[in-house]
Amino acid sequence: MVQIKGSAIQETINQVKRRSGDDSLKKILNLLDDGARKVFESEIFASSWYPLDVFTRFLEVEIKLLAAGNEEMVTRGSEAVIERQLRGIYKAFVKLGSPEFVIKRIAAVHATYFQGVPIEVQLPARGQAIVRYTGFEKQHRIMGFAIIGFFRKALEISGAKDVKLHFATPIDEGKPYSELSISWS
Repeated sequence: MVQIKGSAIQETINQVKRRSGDDSLKKILNLLDDGARKVFESEIFASSWYPLDVFTRFLEVEIKLLAAGNEEMVTRGSEAVIERQLRGIYKAFVKLGSPEFVIKRIAAVHATYFQGVPIEVQLPARGQAIVRYTGFEKQHRIMGFAIIGFFRKALEISGAKDVKLHFATPIDEGKPYSELSISWS
């Protein structure tokens, strides 16, 4: 079973509260199935692992309720998260790092947020990268929007230009792996 770190869930809940308030969070929780609602209504521990299926259901309901189904809002939300995480000294490391360094670093960080999803980075040519995630299942497809946001914002901060990202092998294809294709100048 693929799992996600509790800190990612905490960040998402806090983001909903900041952006839309406690009432919106309650509406999202009321639209979840009983199993998912129980997870979100209990105390979420930053260092504990939770089923990714539950988290993706939360994101899907959030997008339907608060963003009229616009899944690009998941990308924007993950950009806001990484921007907050990269304040201060960490931002300097990203700014000083090459795009290749940033891609490897984000992939390494993602590996600490997902359990059951090995991640590998290939750098086939200058200005190109392929990030392979093994283990996501079709129902985790919304995670692709979040992943794109993390990489796009970090590369932007690092000074990469003309950044283009897309899933050459999308999560929702149901293959054993998905591949994010990244290019920049």
